[in-house]
Amino acid sequence: MDLDLWIVKVKEGQHLAEHELQSLCEYVKEILIEESNVQPVNSPVTVCGDIHGQFHDLMKLFATGGHVPDTNYIFMGDFVDRGFNSLEVFTILLLLKARYPGHITLLRGNHESRQLTQVYGFYDECQRKYGNANAWRYCTDVFDYLTLSAIINGTVLCVHGGLSPDVRTVDQMRTIDRNCEIPHEGPFCDLMWSDPEEIETWGVSPRGAGWLFGSRVTTEFNHVNNLELVCRAHQLVQEGLKYMFPDKGLVTVWSAPNYCYRCGNVASILSFSETMVDMLYWLQNFQEIVPTRALIGSIGNLLESIGEVYNDNFTVLCM
Repeated sequence: MDLDLWIVKVKEGQHLAEHELQSLCEYVKEILIEESNVQPVNSPVTVCGDIHGQFHDLMKLFATGGHVPDTNYIFMGDFVDRGFNSLEVFTILLLLKARYPGHITLLRGNHESRQLTQVYGFYDECQRKYGNANAWRYCTDVFDYLTLSAIINGTVLCVHGGLSPDVRTVDQMRTIDRNCEIPHEGPFCDLMWSDPEEIETWGVSPRGAGWLFGSRVTTEFNHVNNLELVCRAHQLVQEGLKYMFPDKGLVTVWSAPNYCYRCGNVASILSFSETMVDMLYWLQNFQEIVPTRALIGSIGNLLESIGEVYNDNFTVLCM
């Protein structure tokens, strides 16, 4: 496999041949099977939320946050469905994982599922672009190998959805059998589907899967596991990033600007420096040139700007 050539090819908007995609998927599965359910990651690293097939916005994300391997990334799932270019998004992420396995961590989201991708677009996209369902089968086989979570420096837990009443400790997450389709209930399902809510403990989720979980649940989970923060995706937030609860022990990161090409939201990526100071990069939809914002630091100074935003730790060109 000529991974460097394939990366250039896919970034230019071309597709891999069917046999090339099959070889890539088999290769990446061998890498992923060695990863833990709670994959340890060291800072500096940049954390990204849902992408949902918005390939051109993903390219802008790399232009803003830095390209692999110069920047290390954790992507918290939901690479596919809804957007027009799920195939390109998932292919380039697989290529980067194959080429630079220690510099990019791919978590499973609730849409990395055979059932959901047959409803929300990825299956139809593969049929349209390849003329059959083989590409979809190769990719969905990889889904079963994606890890469930990552932990940054032992203190920040990254997971797609949220917490589970069946998971009190991070060690319990390590025992889940992840090499299967996402079940309809239980701890695996909850990690993919749950949402935080302004309640104390647990509530029934309107999604029909997972749970709503509140401030006391989150605070206790962080305390028991010596965590400073739970970082998750899964929910559109118009402002791109949202801290929750009095102790700000949980944050939602959303990385698909103008979601579904109509929601008008901004997006963000959250970068942790070597000293674990978090820095927020605002992403702009690639189709528009309008004023954008940058929030610097965990408390942050909010700046209205187009152009360059300077900080002691980084320089970002807001596109």
